[in-house]
Amino acid sequence: MKVLIKFMTALIFSYSLNGQKIRADSSMSFEKLEYQDRSYRPSYKKLIVPTVLIGYGVISLTSDALKDLNKSTKYEIGEHQPKHIKLDNYTQYLPAAMVYGYNLVGIKGKHDFKDRTIIYGTSQLISAAFVLPLKHLVKEERPDGSNNLSFPSGHTAAAFSSAHFLFREYKDENFWLSLSGYPIALFTGVYRTLNDKHWVGDVVAGAGFGILSTELAYWLFPWINTFFNKTDSKSFTMIYPVLDSKNFGAGMVLNF
Repeated sequence: MKVLIKFMTALIFSYSLNGQKIRADSSMSFEKLEYQDRSYRPSYKKLIVPTVLIGYGVISLTSDALKDLNKSTKYEIGEHQPKHIKLDNYTQYLPAAMVYGYNLVGIKGKHDFKDRTIIYGTSQLISAAFVLPLKHLVKEERPDGSNNLSFPSGHTAAAFSSAHFLFREYKDENFWLSLSGYPIALFTGVYRTLNDKHWVGDVVAGAGFGILSTELAYWLFPWINTFFNKTDSKSFTMIYPVLDSKNFGAGMVLNF
């Protein structure tokens, strides 16, 4: 647990340390890179929500009161015996699909196809880098006893990273539309508990990691975009993994 807390503290410190302007090292042969667009700049304000959510999840692993809340929630769910549905396997990526859908019908967001796909692919890589190692480090048993990979919720992390991606793409162009992914992400998290796959703390932490992953993806985008644009070629191919505790897939971007 102490290792986990130190890891999160170091992450938050390094993230906020770069909050003003970041320039690429000239030895990397990249052009000078600065955060001219404020939407890419990391800041403490952007860390508040994910830090609170992740903090709640971490504390729930050791707090007797929050453990009791987990157990009472499981008991209430068992009393009502809801039908287990598998929609949460698909709704975790629905907000991201909505970004592309909105663009197809002419509702333009902040970035074009290539740039937004780079950002979303980066967010999923970061999310997987948080979630998968933590599952094996924490080894929390799932409510249904199926394995010890409960914390944090990978489905919820994917759902909230997708919802926050939709928010970041549309918050300046259409604020109310930008919020449309969060109810879907919330549905995904709620059904992870109703399906007896996660404790409340797992879901809350997953939401925090998802939002944080997308924020980090936008922070890194100017640097990553410089990397992709350093070649004179007009075409490129990018393949990125999509991971959770039980599934592995891949996405591909082709630009001609």
